[in-house]
Amino acid sequence: MLSSQLLCRGFAAVFFVLFALPAGAQSFRVQCPTSTITHPDNTPGQLVNSSEPAYSGPTAYTINAQQFVTPMPGTVNGAIKCQQISGGDGYATMADGTQTFMFSFGPLSGLADIAAGKTDGSLGANAGTEFPSVFNTVYGGTITPGDPATTDGAASGGTGSYTPGNGGTATPTFSYNGAIGLVPDADCIAGNAAATAAGTPLPCPQLPANGLSGHVDPRQIMDVGVMNGNIPAPLMAFDEDDEFFLTLTNVGMIMRPDLFEQHTVHFHGYPNASSFYDGVPDASVAINIGGSFTYYYLAPDAGTYFWHCHITPPEHLQMGMVGQLYVRARQNRAPPNTSLYLVSQLQNGVAPTQTGTSPTQPIDLRTACTPSVDILCSAVTPAVNNGAIQKTYPATAGANGAPHPNAGRPYMYAYNDGDGSTQYDVEYPVQMHGFDPNFHFVGMTFNPEAFVDMKDKYWLLNGRSYPDTVSPGPQLTESSDGRVHYSQPMPTIINIPQGGKALLRLVNLSVSEYHTLGTLGIRMHVIGWNAKLLRDQEGNNTEYYANSITLGGGESLDVILDTCLNRVNFDSCTGTNTTTGLAATPIPTGTYYLYSPNLDHLSNDAENFGGEMTEIHVY
Repeated sequence: MLSSQLLCRGFAAVFFVLFALPAGAQSFRVQCPTSTITHPDNTPGQLVNSSEPAYSGPTAYTINAQQFVTPMPGTVNGAIKCQQISGGDGYATMADGTQTFMFSFGPLSGLADIAAGKTDGSLGANAGTEFPSVFNTVYGGTITPGDPATTDGAASGGTGSYTPGNGGTATPTFSYNGAIGLVPDADCIAGNAAATAAGTPLPCPQLPANGLSGHVDPRQIMDVGVMNGNIPAPLMAFDEDDEFFLTLTNVGMIMRPDLFEQHTVHFHGYPNASSFYDGVPDASVAINIGGSFTYYYLAPDAGTYFWHCHITPPEHLQMGMVGQLYVRARQNRAPPNTSLYLVSQLQNGVAPTQTGTSPTQPIDLRTACTPSVDILCSAVTPAVNNGAIQKTYPATAGANGAPHPNAGRPYMYAYNDGDGSTQYDVEYPVQMHGFDPNFHFVGMTFNPEAFVDMKDKYWLLNGRSYPDTVSPGPQLTESSDGRVHYSQPMPTIINIPQGGKALLRLVNLSVSEYHTLGTLGIRMHVIGWNAKLLRDQEGNNTEYYANSITLGGGESLDVILDTCLNRVNFDSCTGTNTTTGLAATPIPTGTYYLYSPNLDHLSNDAENFGGEMTEIHVY
């Protein structure tokens, strides 16, 4: 059952009651509908919500026969995305070779993309966050413990292993990105013996004929989820206007059977419509071992967020239960040659009405952001219309004509800026974190942790220290179960086409330290802070340039690395800057560095080398 209503803040809240389970049934389950009231499956231009429609105007609403607030045909924006994760434990390998025990989340969807290294979002691949058409598929082979790292595809009879660091260039046989464990419910398949014995009508007549009711095989869940912890936790990335269904399954901690640890998912700083899905157990729910829970989110505001477990946060965050989250701007989906200024007006409630519909509808109240009404607006229409329009990336980049990584795709923006000021060519989520090896060792034993003595000795970017930060592709660790797992899937190599721009989505999830990152030879253009565009209420950009930034625990920054000096237009590195009189010039190709200027952060525990550093390649 579901219902929808418009709240005073403007978000659409949709509450889902999970299926009641028959007596004796296992409690693992997933949920990924192909349509909802907010995203009906008959929307023109969409394939059962498995593609992102272009943005041509805000969603308009009407009241249907059942008195629900529903979108009018042809005005639906966004789609449905689903993801499944496990909560448990695992191991990660530090840059000095030390294997470190973690409390951790692991992926239970998108496993093939993770194995292929497609986890940074720069090529449009977000391992784990899937459309229903991908998520709701059944694996045709046999899941093996440690898949996909330990097999080359059981369905094809393969027994070989992946080569670590394939960087997405290999084409592994294991190609399954759907929900691990998803199998048809025998009681719900017409003509099945179990369904026939249950009598007529079928016990679940409203479910599809294939019997996919969210029922899962717990053996597959445990085979893949146990000891499969990732640092950072699986990436979550979706678009404004999307509905996001996230299933957390608590598989328990093999190394600490004495701990009956609950887990939750808390989207830090995210504007949830309901505290029920906020992951703070006092106002929400906590998931016990052997149980699953599906969180629901609507994506109203673009920006960089992050997520973590909210059970004993100082302990679970230090132990590794932290992950990246970002919401892409609606402006990305503007059709070519569309005015970005107009899109920002529609986003921010400046245009008085939406025309061309019957009856005339006001701006989409779920995401309206009018400064005179709400001073917490994440984006404000720019003070000046500079005529910026949506374009598509060129086929080549740089002076040498290298292929552009996003050739032919629409331009991407960090926010609905209206002037192109947050446009970028490639994006990289970068999670700053630290591990205290003593705390992690004690966490693996039966001794009480000394929180007051917590002191990080490993300084991590996306779960790795230098030089592992520049090792391409996912990083393997053999855990105490004798299987290898992709424990650290995300490298931090930043590749920028000459004259182009890279968006760094920086977050600090340390519970003990401030983290500072600096660059050499490339200025940092800071455009957003804590998922808010740096712009005042009059529409003036307040972004700034710096050579280093500092973040405390629980903060995020959006930073653009621009490899063009004296840029004239947001999308071109040619011409002469009218303000300075200097010609726009691409910086030289080569290797630059993103690193911590705190010298004690440039070490791997006792190894006086490495730490919080990575490379920027301008090509």
